[in-house]
Amino acid sequence: MWIEIAHFAAILALTFTLVQIVSSLYGVKSDNPAWIRVGRHSAIIVAVLLTISTVGLINSFLNHDFSVLYVSKHASLDLPIFYLATAMWGGHEGSLLLWAWLLAVYIAVAAWRHWKTHPVSIPYVLAILGALLVGFLLLVLFLSSPFDRVIPPPFDGRDLNPLLQDPGMVFHPPFLYMGYVGFAIPYAFAMAALITGQADEEWVVATRRWTLFSWAMLTTGIVFGAYWAYYELGWGGYWAWDPVENASFMPWLTATAFLHSVMVQEQRQMFKTWNVFLVTTTFALAILGTFLVRSGVLSSVHSFAADPGRGVYILGFMMVLLFFSFGLLTLKSEHLETDIKLENPLSKEASFLFNNLFLLVATLTVLLGTLYPLAVETWSDSKVSVGAPYYNAVFIPIMLGILFMMGIGPIISWRKASVRQLKRDLMYPIAFAVVTGLIAWGMGLNNLYGVFTAVVVAFVFATHILDTRRKIVARMKNGNTKGALTIMWQLLGRNKRRYGGFIVHFGILVMAAGFIGSGLFQEEKNLFMTPGDKVRVGSWSFTLDSVGTASKYNWRAVEALIKADHDSGSMVELRPQKRVYNETSQPTTEAAIHTTLMEDIYVVLGDEVKKGVWSIRVYRNPLIFWVWAGSGIMAFGVFFGLMQGRIRRENKI
Repeated sequence: MWIEIAHFAAILALTFTLVQIVSSLYGVKSDNPAWIRVGRHSAIIVAVLLTISTVGLINSFLNHDFSVLYVSKHASLDLPIFYLATAMWGGHEGSLLLWAWLLAVYIAVAAWRHWKTHPVSIPYVLAILGALLVGFLLLVLFLSSPFDRVIPPPFDGRDLNPLLQDPGMVFHPPFLYMGYVGFAIPYAFAMAALITGQADEEWVVATRRWTLFSWAMLTTGIVFGAYWAYYELGWGGYWAWDPVENASFMPWLTATAFLHSVMVQEQRQMFKTWNVFLVTTTFALAILGTFLVRSGVLSSVHSFAADPGRGVYILGFMMVLLFFSFGLLTLKSEHLETDIKLENPLSKEASFLFNNLFLLVATLTVLLGTLYPLAVETWSDSKVSVGAPYYNAVFIPIMLGILFMMGIGPIISWRKASVRQLKRDLMYPIAFAVVTGLIAWGMGLNNLYGVFTAVVVAFVFATHILDTRRKIVARMKNGNTKGALTIMWQLLGRNKRRYGGFIVHFGILVMAAGFIGSGLFQEEKNLFMTPGDKVRVGSWSFTLDSVGTASKYNWRAVEALIKADHDSGSMVELRPQKRVYNETSQPTTEAAIHTTLMEDIYVVLGDEVKKGVWSIRVYRNPLIFWVWAGSGIMAFGVFFGLMQGRIRRENKI
């Protein structure tokens, strides 16, 4: 019953989406606002219908309706209710319905929020977003339907992929999709601005929060995926430059470039063409990410649903999107022309430009490493792989450049900065960075990239502190008699966007410190232990106490009890497991992790190599907590920045 309602609601949604497109465009052509209102109301109806469709599919899972083919493939009677409720996006068909539903909700919110503020653009925005939604609904209804039946229904389902039966993968795809889909709104406004000839900064103002929110969701999704890979896959790391990881990272890079570049358009009315290019590229890369994950053309531990035939449709959809977007940008480029030019390389505009160039080169680096193996395999019989050595050699210097520009931006002036002023402002941050580098070297950080990262992190931190101090001192000199902390609080309240960005930057610095510690100082030991054996790693002593069994819900496991004693006198118990799921008989590794502020102790249980002798891997990962803490600081910075109202000019703050 529920699945029929869900299917019918999706068909109606496609119909009303077509009405949304036609009525919006006809309303513009006939200069009849009533037809445009029909388009707006249709968008809201579509969001309601796809909500019904999504809830219907979820209810089919909750009711164990194995007559639904999709449910029978991704659920079982033993599957816990938490995973039953979220198994909808465990496969190809349901994840695409999730994409369509999110897009419909975003369209409805955009139509409601921008109806009065952007009456000229909104009909085109509704039409463009409607066309995007039609593309995904056609895929969901005719090529990748989650509503198909199986007769007769099986007594039990095949169960959800064991690797997906984890909280990290419950949250990772929705957040990733909220980021991917969210970039459709800035993209549609940019295209509408080109069509209407109103390509000034107003479309940027309309989409600033959309872009920041989508960037935050994508960031959160990437971090959830990294955390899942860290504790679920049992290899001691969190980022392997996997093709699907790269697919989500590329739009993050271009969106980061757009968030910085757009400030120049707001302040100086420059980079208009560049910003349209960046927002279009970001959304195109989001579609590319969907293609890479769902087409099956790339092998990845993150790919859980693949179909090459449907992948061809997504690839064609992306090609149409690129042809339309860049064709329109070429035809309407005269609307983006400006007489304002870059006056001096020593200016804030130039620093943002260099920042953007670094980010774009980083994107191209990742794109090349991701697609090159695919191209070689397509045009020849050989197979190649591009792994961490390539990315570490090419990408790390680029990221150091990005970090360095992150420190220059806050302290350099618009239009033109004097060399004298720049020397004065950079003197103390450079000195602090050099001292930090020497201290790091003296403490044993003898890796060149590690030392440079420590130096750049210290430099960026110092420039941000210096910029904030300079503004506090300026207000004191202008007669503000309140204390420094009160003035700083006033600064935070008056320009949440700027200081929210500072908080995000601080989170990135914390993450960078975590990357140094976990990447350069990880200790690993591969052991063969019998109960009672003891081994030492760093300041910890590990004793294999026993090996037994455990079971819960739909899995059974071999579980080791390992007691870890620290030199300080503290003791923790670690219980790594090797699980086997009942329906699939697929084994998974469940690492045991003890987290402290300064390090993680990470233990993986391997196979029984002979009677009573077990293979065990022990990792000591310094500063890994800083990676996750930095991402949390970034999230807080984004939230703080989203509280900003209308944009304040720099000279007014």
